[in-house]
Amino acid sequence: MTATDIAADRLLWQETVPGGAHWSGVMRRGSTLRLTDMEGGANVALLMFNQDEKLERYNMADTLKAQHTARLTRGYVCYSDMGRVLCSITADTVGWHDPIGGVIDAQQVAAKYGVHRFQEYRNEMYRNARDGMLVELGKYGLGKRDFGANINLFSRVGVGDDGSMVFHPGNSKAGDYVELRFEMNTLLVLSTCPHPLDPNPQYAPKQVQLSAWRSEPPAADDYCRNFRPENTRGFYNTEIMFRWEGP
Repeated sequence: MTATDIAADRLLWQETVPGGAHWSGVMRRGSTLRLTDMEGGANVALLMFNQDEKLERYNMADTLKAQHTARLTRGYVCYSDMGRVLCSITADTVGWHDPIGGVIDAQQVAAKYGVHRFQEYRNEMYRNARDGMLVELGKYGLGKRDFGANINLFSRVGVGDDGSMVFHPGNSKAGDYVELRFEMNTLLVLSTCPHPLDPNPQYAPKQVQLSAWRSEPPAADDYCRNFRPENTRGFYNTEIMFRWEGP
């Protein structure tokens, strides 16, 4: 499925983020963002903040604990540290997104792939997710202290009985996508650099397409709202914050 199935009068914008790049933007309450793996094997490291009060941000521990999970897919929501819902996963063809693997940094990139600096390689330089996302955070007055646990869309990490973490190659195929419906005005910061546990010895980050559109507000029988008992309370906590805006 591509953005061609989105009604033209609802489509807000569409763009492609190259592999190894970083991006940021604000998704408004009542909009949906589809991220599509264009080639297969993509990874999107993602951070989220309440755009109206950036001290409130995505909380990995509450998201996993409240929904009794160690993976994310359709039905799950992403909680803030105030018990509110930043976004809901309303569609997913992948089935497993990693919320525990972290991001790759400059030291890891150099040790794993070698050093390819801008001075010698220009746009073919090897970028890392941490530095790229810090660049994006800086555009909104945020910095290192705001860099918390992230989500890695399209990637799958399993945990063994001994606590070891194992990356599963081939988790996402070309054309796979995930849709995030935003329940709050949310600052989104992302990187398309490789997952830190990806065993591929070659630096080969994949491009991702972003497609945003206006979406319907979640109804009382919404799948994500009712996916877990805790989610009903999370949606209530979120919606009372916007009641002053009227229907």
